[in-house]
Amino acid sequence: MSLLDLVLGAVLVIVMATALVLVLVRRRRPTSGPLLAAAILIVLSLLVVAIVPLQVPVPLVAGLALLGTAVAVLGGDPVARRVLAFASDDGVREGPHGGILLRAPAGSGQGAPEVMRGGVTVGYLERLAAALALIVGYPEAIAVVVAIKGIARFTELASPEARERFIIGTLASLSWACLTAAAVRLVIA
Repeated sequence: MSLLDLVLGAVLVIVMATALVLVLVRRRRPTSGPLLAAAILIVLSLLVVAIVPLQVPVPLVAGLALLGTAVAVLGGDPVARRVLAFASDDGVREGPHGGILLRAPAGSGQGAPEVMRGGVTVGYLERLAAALALIVGYPEAIAVVVAIKGIARFTELASPEARERFIIGTLASLSWACLTAAAVRLVIA
């Protein structure tokens, strides 16, 4: 281990901590600026660790793994929300239980039905599983997580709004978690 390894390891920990702060700034009503800054930090970290072989000290690796997992899990929600808002021109309303409100059938007199309830909690668990799978070197587990999620939500995907939200949200959320966890994995490997 050299001084360069120690310095780069410390910088990576600081970058992950900064990314965590950026994604938590406006978690419930995300804006593009902080999320874009966090994404740039994550991608730059990934590039650095992919190019420069590091032997980071164990205490820094542990801190980096914890921070990276937190960024992967907590950052995926605002990223997915922002991507979904962009994809739907803010046209899909969220329900009170974390699902989406579909359009009520015309003339039915009923309120808009809510589907995919608990999506936020499912997203946190999905990103945690995906990030940990990558960090420990078992990326195949991500396929199992996605399969379980798809099977569990299958009956709720009858409407185009639900299918679109499911696909876009899952891809945005998992992409964020995988990019973040990949940066951590490359430091560990």
